[in-house]
Amino acid sequence: MAESRRSLLGFVAVVLAVSVGSQVWGWHQEKQLGIKLATAARPGDIQMLASDTCSYCAGARAFMQTHAVPFTECSIERDSACAARYEALKSPGTPVLLVRGEVQLGFMPRRVLERLSSG
Repeated sequence: MAESRRSLLGFVAVVLAVSVGSQVWGWHQEKQLGIKLATAARPGDIQMLASDTCSYCAGARAFMQTHAVPFTECSIERDSACAARYEALKSPGTPVLLVRGEVQLGFMPRRVLERLSSG
């Protein structure tokens, strides 16, 4: 009985260590990506058309603000010019990012970095 309890505790410890290690690695990767984006982006390179109720927009905004990535943002609910641009793009959702003129639906930091790195 004591041996099976020790085995269970050992298993739980391994699972916990792997979980914590994975989370720390993910934070490290996000930080490195944020640094690369902040270095590559110049004011005016990234424009975000966002919705006030979009949780993905909030996540994109938080990422870019946390990592000091320069971007501009407009609200499709509060800004008629932004809404018209959004409609013209026929986008099925938000956020819509314009990265050096390239339309990107959704926020994928690696894809933004690829566009910034390609010129």
